[in-house]
Amino acid sequence: MIRATVVRALLLTAVFAGALAPVWCLGEDGNQLPAKATMELSRELLSLLQQKKMPKYSPILVRVFKEEAELEIWKQDTTGHFQILKTYPICRWSGDLGPKLHEGDRQAPEGFYTITPELMNPNSNYYLAINTGFPNSFDKANERDGTFLMIHGDCWSSGCYAMTDEQMGEIYSLARDSLLGGQPSFQIQAYPFRLTPANLARHRTNPNLDFWMMLKIGNDHFEATHLEPKVAVCDRRYVFDASPLPNSSQSLVFDPTSKCPAFIVNPKIARPALEKQRADEIEYAQLVKENLSVAPIYSGLDGGMNEVFLARFPGRIIPLAMVLTNGSQLPQMPSIPWADNNGSLANKVFGALFQSKSASQTQVAFTDSATPEHGANSAITATTKPTPAD
Repeated sequence: MIRATVVRALLLTAVFAGALAPVWCLGEDGNQLPAKATMELSRELLSLLQQKKMPKYSPILVRVFKEEAELEIWKQDTTGHFQILKTYPICRWSGDLGPKLHEGDRQAPEGFYTITPELMNPNSNYYLAINTGFPNSFDKANERDGTFLMIHGDCWSSGCYAMTDEQMGEIYSLARDSLLGGQPSFQIQAYPFRLTPANLARHRTNPNLDFWMMLKIGNDHFEATHLEPKVAVCDRRYVFDASPLPNSSQSLVFDPTSKCPAFIVNPKIARPALEKQRADEIEYAQLVKENLSVAPIYSGLDGGMNEVFLARFPGRIIPLAMVLTNGSQLPQMPSIPWADNNGSLANKVFGALFQSKSASQTQVAFTDSATPEHGANSAITATTKPTPAD
């Protein structure tokens, strides 16, 4: 066992030392790994893996939720399916709900990202760091740019998802071990919030809704099957779990900026995903009919923090206008408090910051009854039709 551990440590050193390059956000590179990057999982976490029948070196999958300020680690168990291992409260994320568009906008990314060994940095100035790989092929196809968008420690964020050092040590070790187990990469799914019917109904007036509904297709595939969705990009859109048409001798080729080829989704994935989608649509429509309160489109604040850290790190959530040096980067509509008076977490966390404002100063988004469009990617035989802050 000791010899095996030494061999794995040497392999880890070779993989990461050869892959790293000096980068601004991550800190200096180096050929000798620090102890924090080779630290063994705690006895408690190893025991949890055993209880959940998750091999130590099996693949992981990471899910991030901005509004709830939570990061989930899912891990493959002995059945080959991903199950939740642990949920970590996020110490700090910056920007607002919505995808990252351009360098300097302070937005933390949203989307599907593939993490390879060279995106792991053991020498970060922010304890340890995992580069999300932004911009991915979808981001590039939609002319979105930015650099060094990370999950890292130190609880400070400028377009990143910041954890505490203790959390990051555990997350980094889980990611490292999954790569050492033979998994060439792992997936990060970054969302504005948990894509439930209630949350989507609350945010139904947000201009990012179409983008979020596209992400929901991949989310539904994962939640319905507990299998990692296969992600591709064509026609400047994500597509998930695409397979060639029956009796087709040609392999699928996806060009991020060109029309999508015809494809189907395996019924074993599409059927449960479609059932979930239909149930969600019914619940969403009912919530809209009941005129569920609509969340403000912009919070007016620079990011968020899980409520468990508010007392520990006071004063780290500040007005967005104070951190954007270029006025042209501000939203095109007035900033409004993230306080929707509906008892949401956002209201509980941030509402106190605006108690001094008069009612006339608080702007509220109007509601509508339009239901969001859903992509065809979840259909059982879905085929495409010709048609940062960093």
